[in-house]
Amino acid sequence: MSKVMIMDHPLIQHKIGLIRKIDTGSKDFRQMISEIAMLMCYEATRDLKLQDVEITTPICTTTVKELQGKKLAIVPILRAGLGMVDGMLTMIPAAKVGHIGLYRDPETLNPVEYYCKLPADCSEREVFVVDPMLATGGSSVAAIQMLKDKGVNNIRFMCIIAAPEGLKKMQEVHPDVDVYIGAMDDHLNDHGYIVPGLGDAGDRIFGTK
Repeated sequence: MSKVMIMDHPLIQHKIGLIRKIDTGSKDFRQMISEIAMLMCYEATRDLKLQDVEITTPICTTTVKELQGKKLAIVPILRAGLGMVDGMLTMIPAAKVGHIGLYRDPETLNPVEYYCKLPADCSEREVFVVDPMLATGGSSVAAIQMLKDKGVNNIRFMCIIAAPEGLKKMQEVHPDVDVYIGAMDDHLNDHGYIVPGLGDAGDRIFGTK
């Protein structure tokens, strides 16, 4: 079974409290989504492997640590996932960025792909799929399946707020994907919104209603 990490860092919890407020405007909301993603990225990369490398300082040669093995990629689920990319790139600027676009078919309610552009060597990278909200889990599960279908095997999923229903679906369908969550909320309401949640993350990031 995959690892599930619910962030308990005080700065992450504080900022999540701020973005939940109904009177937090788009500018501040956007900024804090980016900051939360940066802090979560710091925690979620704690187990990346290191290797010894010999370098020369101005004083002498010495052995230092650097990241070993697979390079990283960030794949936001459009459109709300875009809000998390800059914060993560602040921490891992060498990461490449792909994009996955999905919409929900109004009749079947199933996610339908409308856009997918990935780095050419994505299958050789450790991929972080990011979306602020894990609600029903439909979009996230579908996005990860799209990546697997394209040969990507090293996948982690990161969201700021999750509902138990979405996490359960993720673990059932993708038990090999580690999940990083900023805050675990109570449940989904009849409209598929996370409670207490923060409303529609995409609308609040981009100022649309």
